[in-house]
Amino acid sequence: MRLVPARAALLGAVFSAVVTLPGLGNGTLWDNSETAYGEVAREILLTHDWVVMHLNAHAWFIQPPLYFWIAAAFALVLGVGETAMRLPSALATIAMGAAVGYATARIAGGRAGTVAAVVLSTSLMQAIVGRLAIMDAMLDLFVSAAILWWFRAMEPLDAGALEAGKRSTAFLLGATALGLGMLTKGPVAPVIVVLVVGAWLVWEVRAEGGVVLPRPPVLAGAAGLFAVVTLPWFVAEALRVGPAATSELIGHYTIGRYTGVIENQRGPWWYYVPVVILGFFPWVAFVPVAVGHALGVARSRGGAFVRLALVWAVVPFVFFSFAQTKLPNYVALIVPALAILVALWFERIGEAAERWPGIVSAATIPLFIGALGFAIEAFIRNNRLEMASGVVIAQFGALGVAMLAGSLVTLLAMTQPRWAAVAPYVLGATAGALVLFIALIAEPAAEAFKPIPGFAHTIQALRTPNSVVALRSVSGGNSIVFYTQPGVLSLNDPDADFVALICRAPDVFVVTRASDAGALVASAERHGRRAAVLGRAARDAMVRVDGPGCVTAR
Repeated sequence: MRLVPARAALLGAVFSAVVTLPGLGNGTLWDNSETAYGEVAREILLTHDWVVMHLNAHAWFIQPPLYFWIAAAFALVLGVGETAMRLPSALATIAMGAAVGYATARIAGGRAGTVAAVVLSTSLMQAIVGRLAIMDAMLDLFVSAAILWWFRAMEPLDAGALEAGKRSTAFLLGATALGLGMLTKGPVAPVIVVLVVGAWLVWEVRAEGGVVLPRPPVLAGAAGLFAVVTLPWFVAEALRVGPAATSELIGHYTIGRYTGVIENQRGPWWYYVPVVILGFFPWVAFVPVAVGHALGVARSRGGAFVRLALVWAVVPFVFFSFAQTKLPNYVALIVPALAILVALWFERIGEAAERWPGIVSAATIPLFIGALGFAIEAFIRNNRLEMASGVVIAQFGALGVAMLAGSLVTLLAMTQPRWAAVAPYVLGATAGALVLFIALIAEPAAEAFKPIPGFAHTIQALRTPNSVVALRSVSGGNSIVFYTQPGVLSLNDPDADFVALICRAPDVFVVTRASDAGALVASAERHGRRAAVLGRAARDAMVRVDGPGCVTAR
């Protein structure tokens, strides 16, 4: 019996790895977050400073350091590049597949655990977050681990014979995961875990009243472990730069994100509804029937795990909906809960009362895929992105046909009682193909629309020890820093700053809007400098200014 959860965890990890690792290093980092976080990790190696984080050679106090430490460690072994920066997220995603598979199998059996891991790993948001050089995959892992371990520590007495020592160990492990979450992305980790577990405890006490609360020594030990994990870095940074660093991280970039709008990342109260619909594709089709089934189970005895999953799915969604700053990846925290709910419903798919509503739900997947395919093709044609040969449209067309075929096979399997059990695996393979298509085909094709890395390559090939790199009226600052070196300037007053820069620096590379490149060349030549446009891509261009020093403007 003990081998069943372990087997589900192994299968979950293997399936997640198959979906996540291929092509992980394909394509340059996406601006803005990937390049910013990648550069912070790289500057640990450049500055040899593992306490104070830096971005573009300036102290940076926006996020805690755990992701950057791990990415920097991988860069030491693999070299600075896309694979090293994305590997922490990929490994966290694989570990989460194992954790959700194990926890679900322990309660509902090996098949349910394996299906939960398959659903989780092939959900669009989970797959994308696991391939990006951002800290959200690690945050999601530690939050999920803390919730699942604390559930194991406090689950009702009749849910299984779990010795007091194992319950205490589970609670301490949860506190350790909570500390690692805090060290990954700040107070959001303990806030979400306490809200979810607290709401579940209230519901559980009213439903069955059999929860096992940790004894005071265990609570004290958990608090101590949390402090041991989190405090050393916060104290070390405060000793180095003062309390203002912690105040900025927690006050401005954590509390400030919730109570105000940071970096114009706003949205309406319903912002996360379409995010979840798309982010949990294709499994979102089964959420209504899964939730309906879960609500029925939640009203009965023995439904503690279902009650936890329901609370876990709802509480973070509501919490982030009230936040003033909104980003899609914030609600990735609820994807494990949705995966568990869908997997538990699939366990009942052999029953006609459960199967036929599911068949109706599955029938909506081909319609959604068809609509999505038409939208993608129209977008490509309307924006002239087919690159003359039509290869991109052909690739998307082939993918659409494959996904449509997979969804139809899933639908057919669900109509047959003896084949219904394989339906989630068929759809999982189809969704996995979508993820691998994005990684192996779409990502490399997108490089043509990312001009900054190409400019950076040219700069690195031509620069001298006295070269200065600057941005003028374009985005992409983090990308140009990551692919060149720290110290990139931003010309806040584009015209005046440009003249001042070219008159004090012997060799200047300026990335600017393509429409302004000619005017910059003319301005530099009026001041006696030699100037040329070295490249154009999309809406941007790169100008190099060198040669004789400035003379009085003519």
